[in-house]
Amino acid sequence: MKPGMEVGRKESIEIIVTEDMYAAFEGKVVHPVYSTVAMTYHMEWVSRKIILPFLESHEEGMGASVQLKHVAASPLGSTVTLTATLVELRDNIVLTKILAENQLGVIGKGEVKQVILPKEKITEKLKQATFLIKNK
Repeated sequence: MKPGMEVGRKESIEIIVTEDMYAAFEGKVVHPVYSTVAMTYHMEWVSRKIILPFLESHEEGMGASVQLKHVAASPLGSTVTLTATLVELRDNIVLTKILAENQLGVIGKGEVKQVILPKEKITEKLKQATFLIKNK
């Protein structure tokens, strides 16, 4: 990792809720609002923005865990701002807290843990997993 990533660093993204972000299963919309699945994706995305400027060319980040509380609905066309704050940096582990808000207030909060590894090691892990699954 390049130097300079420090606890307290923040990144934000702003999205507008679209129909493809609705809570749906097998193509059937359950609730016409911003889904927990979409929120999880956006939480991982904003957390990734924390690490991107600090990755060396031979490194990549991998998601290790996501914890999320989806506390309020956000309908079609609403603007959601997700803000990640770096709360812990230990060796190659990066922990961020995320706050998701719309025009009415907080709609979600959570944590995302990422691990920064050499790309070579990630490739090895993926090859091993593929081999094990194919030969089971």
